[in-house]
Amino acid sequence: MGSTEVATKPHAVCIPVPAQSHIKAMLKFAKLLHHRGFHITFVNTEFNHKRFLKSLGSNSLDGLPDFRFEAIPDSLPDSNEDATQDVTLLCESVRKQNLLAPFHALLAKLNNDAISTSSNPPVTCIVSDGFMSTFTITAAEEIGAPIVLFYTIAACSFMGCKQLRAVVEKGLAPLKDESCFTNGYLDTVIDWIPGMRDIRLRDLPTFLQTTNADDTMLNFIMEATDRAHEASAVVLHTFDALEPDVLDALSSMFPHVYTVGPLQLHLNQIPEHPLKTGYSLWKEETECLEWLNTKAPNSVVYVNFGSIAVMTPEQLVEFGWGLANSKLSFFWVIRPDLVFGESAILPPEFVAETKERGLIAGWCPQEQVLNHPSVGGFLTHSGWNSTVESITAGVPMLCWPFFGDQQMDCRYTCNEWGIGMEISNDVKRDEVEKLVKELMEREKGKKMKNKVMEWKKLAEEATGPHGSSSTNLDNLVNQVLLRKS
Repeated sequence: MGSTEVATKPHAVCIPVPAQSHIKAMLKFAKLLHHRGFHITFVNTEFNHKRFLKSLGSNSLDGLPDFRFEAIPDSLPDSNEDATQDVTLLCESVRKQNLLAPFHALLAKLNNDAISTSSNPPVTCIVSDGFMSTFTITAAEEIGAPIVLFYTIAACSFMGCKQLRAVVEKGLAPLKDESCFTNGYLDTVIDWIPGMRDIRLRDLPTFLQTTNADDTMLNFIMEATDRAHEASAVVLHTFDALEPDVLDALSSMFPHVYTVGPLQLHLNQIPEHPLKTGYSLWKEETECLEWLNTKAPNSVVYVNFGSIAVMTPEQLVEFGWGLANSKLSFFWVIRPDLVFGESAILPPEFVAETKERGLIAGWCPQEQVLNHPSVGGFLTHSGWNSTVESITAGVPMLCWPFFGDQQMDCRYTCNEWGIGMEISNDVKRDEVEKLVKELMEREKGKKMKNKVMEWKKLAEEATGPHGSSSTNLDNLVNQVLLRKS
């Protein structure tokens, strides 16, 4: 290949928020761009770069000649823990622009390499997680490249984030005092958000649930959407048929909004992507798939609270006994750091009671599990990746949202899409047992199963040959990322 050919290759620098779900979605997006002829530089923080090498193997990030992995410091204190970093500290670091200088230096290095070697084209665009926009927009301006902001969340959640500033300006947040958590104040209905109805304060991103006006997370989220209109495009991991009203409203607020999801359904159409890198910061245990093979179709409840949610030892035990008392088979992923501040220990009686029909693992290949024929329901924290994966697998949900955008995802899953039921925050074994049985065996569960199969079909249509997400992806590439500025 001559150097002129290489020089014309577009070069996208992709930078996710340094957290499991954001990295996973961005890596899928990067693979799709790579498949369309882009040279990719994927930027993790040094902390997560090391975790990937630990979970996937020391050669896992060697990449390909045209798909490279780079790492920049996050300026947080060193930690060798195999656990998610403190989200607040991470956001504080982004807010202080600590990542701007190293990111800018990396872009300069990539462009200098492009001059000195023929194998590395100069950077032509930046694909940034929307929540990194406070510094990535600045960096893009400095090198004169178009930037797209990829928000790896639902359109309804993005709208919720976008409205936080208005919520604060109207004096609805921060909360006046602690009593607002218990006196029903959070059930106040907000009726002025474009494209949304019957949304309560408690459904909006939980960062408004603070009494401190200087709260790091509240300000981080507001700042992360303040500059979104400056980007060349806003990209959302959803599809048109799923959230039409909110998407209409967003399209009138931002010049260019592209829905491109579900990403995995696009990837399924690429027979063998040459990049074999996995997506997980934890080592995935695959023995569960053999165990699932021994179970009847739609008979297993899959339980996983994602990569960040934590619970008390009491909540863990209530979930455990609720599952045990349902007498149904279950596969439960319990991360090493799932229980707040201590190790997750279930009573020996529970282990004895469920040894025939329960399996517990530390982490698993979630999409393979959800698509396994024996899995009939998903007890989830309602993170957006998990919700999309459940829809594309045709699996109805029990929702126990923890924080951030999960309350909004839960609201839409249960109330708008008809494919989930919510478990109250204060977990009780009887409620868990009742809802698990309803999900797996009763009429309501059957209705939800039928409904989720309809959404699954619509997701497949969106990513099909002339579907909305496929068309949007084409347009995003051709009109924005390949645009000569």
